[in-house]
Amino acid sequence: MDFDIPKDIQKYLNELDDFIEKEIKPLENKDDNIRFFDHRREDSRTDWDRNGLPSEDWESLLHEMRLTADKAGHLRYGLPKEYGGKNGSNLSMAIIREHLAQKGLGLHNDLQNENSIVGNFPQVLMFRDFGTEKQKDEFINGMLAGTHRIAFGLTEPDHGSDATWMETRAVPEQRDGVDGWLINGSKTWNTGIHKANYDMIFARTNGDDGSALGITCFLVPTNHEGFIVEEFLWTFNMPTDHALISLKNIWVPDDAIFGKLDRGLELAQHFVHENRIRQAASGVGAAQFCINESVKYAKERKPFGKPLSTNQAIQFPLAELNTECEMIRNLVYKTAWQMDQMTKPEVAIHLSDKVSMCNYRANRLVCNAADQAIQVHGGMGYSRYKPFEHIYRHHRRYRITEGSEEIQIRKVAGHLFKFIKGKS
Repeated sequence: MDFDIPKDIQKYLNELDDFIEKEIKPLENKDDNIRFFDHRREDSRTDWDRNGLPSEDWESLLHEMRLTADKAGHLRYGLPKEYGGKNGSNLSMAIIREHLAQKGLGLHNDLQNENSIVGNFPQVLMFRDFGTEKQKDEFINGMLAGTHRIAFGLTEPDHGSDATWMETRAVPEQRDGVDGWLINGSKTWNTGIHKANYDMIFARTNGDDGSALGITCFLVPTNHEGFIVEEFLWTFNMPTDHALISLKNIWVPDDAIFGKLDRGLELAQHFVHENRIRQAASGVGAAQFCINESVKYAKERKPFGKPLSTNQAIQFPLAELNTECEMIRNLVYKTAWQMDQMTKPEVAIHLSDKVSMCNYRANRLVCNAADQAIQVHGGMGYSRYKPFEHIYRHHRRYRITEGSEEIQIRKVAGHLFKFIKGKS
């Protein structure tokens, strides 16, 4: 067994480092753009007078970063070659995500907004695998060109992890001789809706509450008269682009159905394993950054005439975290490599529990590492002059979103006790 990073991936990491230094760092420091990453970051990123939305300057900078990365051939790395990508494997994406996160805060990889020089494009692959030819042509090309932004409307105010109990309904209705559907309901934590021109709305079209079958995904234009953004929900980590929306008598034609009728949850599950393993890798990288910074500080800081690093109260927690970091990193790499040897259905059968292990343990790890970094750095660690509070606030959400850690642990238990047989 060879545990070395493959030479082609290591070579690409070096290429990315060079690109960051030559192209991204100068942009990060241009015209005081550093305000989005230093102690002013939360205030600079947030338009407090516009419902707490991301500021236009901040989103413009992220857009410029993506254009720069795309021009250099990095943004689409994980996509198939047919879409301008490099067929990046799960292993390579995990290694890259960890590497970029380990560098700390910066324009190269701002996970608060899910923006990176190496992008993650789950929706492109969703359209490739589930879209009609017309949908593929319009939405894949539109997303890559930047003309189409698509939000994801699954969660509801009274239904989070229990998505099969959703109350949003779509009923058949014909208008002017055209078959279609009338949709009523609401969605919450509808991220990115302030820029989206379409929303993937999941609604029950058949079956009983609690059934995974009978839910359909619709591509709903956000400029529809009955599409109402009720409010943007302020969170632990600002700015916010997470909205509560309502859908009132929205009619869409049959060709707005995305995927198969009554089998919409297949779309929601389509990219879950890839998303979770990559997010876990980012958590490992951010945790390692917190550990490394704490070790460095403990060796430099000399209260009472000796370095903090000589105190076992400082050494032991960091040693524990570093050990856990090493273990989870290896599990992430192993699982990502195994995913590359299987089809998606095979991954769902054989590796779903391993992906969940990686995800929930990495999410806990980075929160613990950020908290310990704050403790080691003392008052300065608690301040916004250090990045640890930002890292904690960002990564804390992943213990809830992307499948809460309780859901992840239940998945592991389901495989362990054989309650789950051949299901994702």
